[in-house]
Amino acid sequence: MVEFLKKMTEWMLEKEAEMAKKCAIPLSDIEKQIKTVEEKKEKLQKECEENQKELDKILTKLKWMHSEEMKCQADKGK
Repeated sequence: MVEFLKKMTEWMLEKEAEMAKKCAIPLSDIEKQIKTVEEKKEKLQKECEENQKELDKILTKLKWMHSEEMKCQADKGK
């Protein structure tokens, strides 16, 4: 489904590009689309950064746990 949406979006952009070459699309429409895409990009970027921070916290905790377990294993071997 995602691939279909990508292809449809690409097709639509190609058609709009053809219209723009012929001066058949209002500038305000293009500006509105640019604004919408920029807002969506910023939102996704923020979500991605928040998710990365959360994953970093989890990874740090897991690495700490791994280190502690390695110490336990070393102590058992003595």
